Amino acid sequence: MKRLRHLTVAALLLLATQPAFAADVTYPTGVRVGLTPLVGLSRAKTFSGFESDDHSVKVLVTELPADAFNEVKTAFSKPDAVGPTGIRPQTIDTAAGPAYYTVETAKDGATTVKRYSMMLSGGTFSGYVAVQIPENAAKIYSDDAVRQMFASAAVRKEVPVQEQLSMMPFKLTEFANFKNVRTLAPGAALVLADGDETTGFEPAPFMVIGIVGATPPEPGDRARFAQESATDIPGVRDWKMTMSEPIRVDGQQAYETRLDATSGKDNTAVTVVQWLIFGGPNMLRIIGSSPRDKWSEAFPRFRAVRDGIQPRG
Repeated sequence: MKRLRHLTVAALLLLATQPAFAADVTYPTGVRVGLTPLVGLSRAKTFSGFESDDHSVKVLVTELPADAFNEVKTAFSKPDAVGPTGIRPQTIDTAAGPAYYTVETAKDGATTVKRYSMMLSGGTFSGYVAVQIPENAAKIYSDDAVRQMFASAAVRKEVPVQEQLSMMPFKLTEFANFKNVRTLAPGAALVLADGDETTGFEPAPFMVIGIVGATPPEPGDRARFAQESATDIPGVRDWKMTMSEPIRVDGQQAYETRLDATSGKDNTAVTVVQWLIFGGPNMLRIIGSSPRDKWSEAFPRFRAVRDGIQPRG
């Protein structure tokens, strides 16, 4: 019995020295990267990740383009590699595969903090995790604890559609048979596409729907604003504007602009439509792009999605 008590005490002491984790991998809303947060950290309300109750400990979890991990891997694979601030990177095996991370001491105002940054590959994207821990919490959230939290990082193939839509400031009631739904920026922009990140979006019809904070100050500026924003769509080049005129969408003032252009790495000939829908301090921007030979079938789908967008009440 005495020996059993000694073993029990030893086991409790051992557990007390280990970092405490929540039970399962948790994915921030709308993000394909998740991890098992340390006990005391819960979902953040103002950013994608986790934080302590007093907001002093922060864990940002987000996605970056696929090339971000490849660039880090190439740079950090050199024997004498150092980060941009002179910090030597470290490697770690995670549930999602190998990753690279750095640790440095910095200042957040007058507070001394430890900052950890990790990059991992999600295949078609890169996962990025950034941790900030103030000096007075370092005994609880130690280097070993953060490293074990990093090791728990996992990747899910898809974010459920309803989870993605719950983050948007509008409701989508019509999907027009688009095969894939993906947030470009959680809570800010949404993609509906027949293609995907592996094959590329441009060879098939796709849409981008988002909220724009900057709007023309005067109604007379809307034509210029619509044309400039349409010709500034990322990836669209060698464009020719075929129409740009004011319209009404569900009783709201709007502007429709169309382009014939070239898009994507395969120089796909596309027709692009942009709708700007005005109302309130923000503006709804809807972009539809289709290979030119599929335009007649794609445009009614674009319009059906547009007409099915409703404000979130």
